[in-house]
Amino acid sequence: MSDEYVVGLTADGADATGATIFGDIGLQRLEEAGISWRLLPAIPTHGPVDPAALDGVDAVVSFGHIPFSAELVRQVPRLRHIARFGAGYDGIDPVALAREGVVLTNTPGAVRRPLALSGLTLLLACAHRLLENHRVTVSGRWAAERGAHRGVGVHGRTVGILGFGSVGAELAEMLTPLGVTVIANNRSGRSARAAQLGVELVDRATLAARSDFVVVTAALTEENRGMLDEAFFAAMRSSAYFINIARGGLVDQPALIRALRSGEIAGAALDVYDPEPPAADDPLFAMDNVICTPHALCWTADFTRDVSRSVMDAVIAVSRNEIPDTALGRDALDEGSWRGRARVNAGT
Repeated sequence: MSDEYVVGLTADGADATGATIFGDIGLQRLEEAGISWRLLPAIPTHGPVDPAALDGVDAVVSFGHIPFSAELVRQVPRLRHIARFGAGYDGIDPVALAREGVVLTNTPGAVRRPLALSGLTLLLACAHRLLENHRVTVSGRWAAERGAHRGVGVHGRTVGILGFGSVGAELAEMLTPLGVTVIANNRSGRSARAAQLGVELVDRATLAARSDFVVVTAALTEENRGMLDEAFFAAMRSSAYFINIARGGLVDQPALIRALRSGEIAGAALDVYDPEPPAADDPLFAMDNVICTPHALCWTADFTRDVSRSVMDAVIAVSRNEIPDTALGRDALDEGSWRGRARVNAGT
């Protein structure tokens, strides 16, 4: 085995030159630390992953949602670190990986503010009926329809946040100066941060019934897949808007489409879908009361800078046999068997 420490970049976000869909992610920092990098072969996000695709690498920077499993990493004994370029780790069990001696890291701190801002952006776009007013202006209907699509505003309205983790709390804090009432729902029904912000925690049905805007920030699990279903949309107000910046799999999409078509809810703004990418003829794209963005609304310059820094910090730390603060499932990581103890980055 070579003493060279090698990082593989997944092909769903980078090319062989190191150019990525996010721009410059700071690969020069790896080179300065004596770490090599290369592009991995294309790896499917659904179905089995060929272990040979990961041969010869110590770490992987994963841009998408490849399902790294304990069974897979068991067949790749050199691999010891998977660094997610983002916060989500759908389809990955960090505890199972840790038990195999592989560290999984993500970047929740770097993602929190850009993602909350994208939720606020979509909420305000709905509140001011931005899409309808744009269409009126550019289609020559100014004289006939100016003022026909008045917004509802946000002052005095109720915003329900589904999933009150770091992103949900950040969004609630952003909403505070706007004169809105914020309610939220999370799995535990408890949150010290909610108490600090004066956010009332309620059950899901109550949140649906009371909210003028529902914003989804929850993580996707097998237990909550499809939880936002026909009953949920039926409980929402006919004047309410549904905003999803989390995961498309949380939503029963046919139920959402029916609710939008029937007028059960006023509109929606979606940055996520199931599956991704959605089909070109997805019915949501033909609806005048739906704003669609390509699961990239939070990809700002700030996002790239902060996520890149967090990822590179983690990669360099693990190459030096350090477990970074962003490691998930660390309580299950047996440092005695951690693969990091078996290799040392020769460049450090």
